[in-house]
Amino acid sequence: MALLELKNLKTFFATKRGTVKAVNGVSYSLDAGKVLGVVGESGCGKSTLGRTILKLIEPTSGEILYHGKNITGLSKKETWENRQNLQMVFQDPYGSLNPSKTIGWIMEEPLRLRGPQGGGLLKPEERRERVIAMLHRVGLDEKLIDRYPNQLSGGQRQRICIGTALMQEPKLLIADEPVSALDVTIQAQVLELLKQLKEEMGLSILFISHDLRVVYQMCNHVMIMQKGQFVEMGVPEEIYFAPKDPYTKKLLESAGIE
Repeated sequence: MALLELKNLKTFFATKRGTVKAVNGVSYSLDAGKVLGVVGESGCGKSTLGRTILKLIEPTSGEILYHGKNITGLSKKETWENRQNLQMVFQDPYGSLNPSKTIGWIMEEPLRLRGPQGGGLLKPEERRERVIAMLHRVGLDEKLIDRYPNQLSGGQRQRICIGTALMQEPKLLIADEPVSALDVTIQAQVLELLKQLKEEMGLSILFISHDLRVVYQMCNHVMIMQKGQFVEMGVPEEIYFAPKDPYTKKLLESAGIE
């Protein structure tokens, strides 16, 4: 059984210019322990897809199945409870962190709302211990626990975002352009961290990106998205070296991959 399965998922928005079909009939499945790359130009619907899976945006129709359970029609309370299993890392590490709170407070917040998988709420000292352990796991010094986001570099902030998303021990991590705001050297470090965490924690990752080179490094399978739909999908070797769809060929040429 797939960890995550989408069946004819649609997310439409009404605008003054008409209906925007941001996600238009998407179907796929993601197996446990795999990394699926979703690639496309800005505006193709890939970020909306990630937010729809997490129920930050309500789908117009279709089904989202997690471990075979349809989570599409869950109530707000049920959705919140289920979100422990699915977490997201966003593109902008600074905008994702509350500038008025310390790193320790930010990383403890998921544990104040609900304990890690299989456990209840934790005592303050237990939460702090888990934050320190996670800081070490994402390659940061525990002395950062009392600092504020504006006192950290971009790479450090994104590591904090990743660590915070993993505090509740989710099974699926949706990474939406997680390295595009970082310089090339830091990108490589964060990508290596994600690979390491995937192995250590048994994560499945939905990796959303416009960067075909980054996706090739990270993903077991690749899906090319255009105007809300998948136009081609397969293992990286098929997509990169034997593309079938003209749009895929155009993306590869634009990226200097031919």
